[in-house]
Amino acid sequence: MGVRPDYFDDAGAYDAFMGRWSRAAGDVFLDWLAAPKDARWLDVGCGTGVFTERIFNTASPASIAAVDPAPTQIGYARQTPLGRRVDFKIADAQALPFSDQDFDIVVSALVLNFIADRLKALTEMRRVGRPGGIVAAYVWDFAGERSPGSLVRLGLHAIGMKVADLPGAADSRLGALRSLFERAGLEEIDTKVIQVTEPFADFDDLWRGLTPAFGPRGKTVADLSDAERARLMSAMRASVPMRPDGSLEYSVRAHAIKARIPS
Repeated sequence: MGVRPDYFDDAGAYDAFMGRWSRAAGDVFLDWLAAPKDARWLDVGCGTGVFTERIFNTASPASIAAVDPAPTQIGYARQTPLGRRVDFKIADAQALPFSDQDFDIVVSALVLNFIADRLKALTEMRRVGRPGGIVAAYVWDFAGERSPGSLVRLGLHAIGMKVADLPGAADSRLGALRSLFERAGLEEIDTKVIQVTEPFADFDDLWRGLTPAFGPRGKTVADLSDAERARLMSAMRASVPMRPDGSLEYSVRAHAIKARIPS
């Protein structure tokens, strides 16, 4: 799939970090998708099953299959109550282990930009979808630095730290997503901007949520000296308006796209 196997290796920590954002954005996405009931779904890049669960709870599916290349993520998903109702498989988005036209709806939540060959993955998603079916996805706006982790990235930049580029950030733009879907031969393309705002009790609450120990960014923060970490926290705090009681809200943005498979 083009993502390092250990990138999201701690499935429990990843779910705690990203789960709240994924659920909020996923609910908006599914409402916009307006998928028919009793459809056969495939969730590509399902991770710990956060978005898969939203499909199960809100879309009245006939069946759901879900794939991810990370064994720890699939293992975690299989141990949840949802694991008894969903066919979770370890698989690469660029070589989906399904027959042609197996699904009515093929979706990818917060993953597409991380896939090395995004066009190949979309071509596979189209292949396993039925003619007239739906292919859809949404990704954080990494290009505009509006993902949940952007506050940390921008803070690191502000204190003079080098921050690695995120995989596929340029393809998180709406225009780039539309171009990918067009090149994959999909039709009736529509896009949407999804805004998500989450409340936090105080800055420490936000800091804990945005600086998990796993992944490159978390490791970068963990390696900072006490003085550097204090400067980072100060830079981040200055970017987020706080109420008199110290509570705050943090807003992020995702870009969504949906299309039809030609009949």
